Amino acid sequence: MKRITFLLAIAALALPATALAKGPSEAKIDGPGLGKAITITGAEEPGTPLMNFAERAGFFPAAFSQQPSPMLPGRPSGNLGPKYSIAYKVPGGEGESYDIRQDIYPYAKPYAVTFMPAGQKIFDMTTVGGWFQDAGLKDTLVSAGLPATAPSGSAGGSSSFPTSLVGGLLAAFLLAAATTVVVRRRARPATAA
Repeated sequence: MKRITFLLAIAALALPATALAKGPSEAKIDGPGLGKAITITGAEEPGTPLMNFAERAGFFPAAFSQQPSPMLPGRPSGNLGPKYSIAYKVPGGEGESYDIRQDIYPYAKPYAVTFMPAGQKIFDMTTVGGWFQDAGLKDTLVSAGLPATAPSGSAGGSSSFPTSLVGGLLAAFLLAAATTVVVRRRARPATAA
């Protein structure tokens, strides 16, 4: 009997943190190019679409921490592309729930990147937060309804009409208008008093 108790205790310690942590019951993804938010719901069990998404987005290590940590040491360099947001609903006890936010950059190169701010209340703790990257996250999002390519003109992406050109044209127009006013004032004959 002592041996069985000992083996059960060892098995419980060996479970990964994600299996012990309670996960979200819903994830809503919103951002540029989406007509409406993508909602992923389902059972809070390993292997379900919602749990697969949460794992690919780095929800568990960003919310609860994990050792060894799969989190990135900081923000990846370069242009990450358009930013989307994930709003998780995490059920708590007695009808309570927690709203956890995470940013997602699905078109970042070479792989999609997420960022969860630290300090969000979840259960009797706060999120640890951080940057996370996953090679299969973009494909998971595309399967759920995200466009395969970044929408043109979206925030963080490249625009088809450069803003520097607009600024230059505006400056040229204002200069021409000011010049016209000055020339007309000088050309008027003096009026006799």
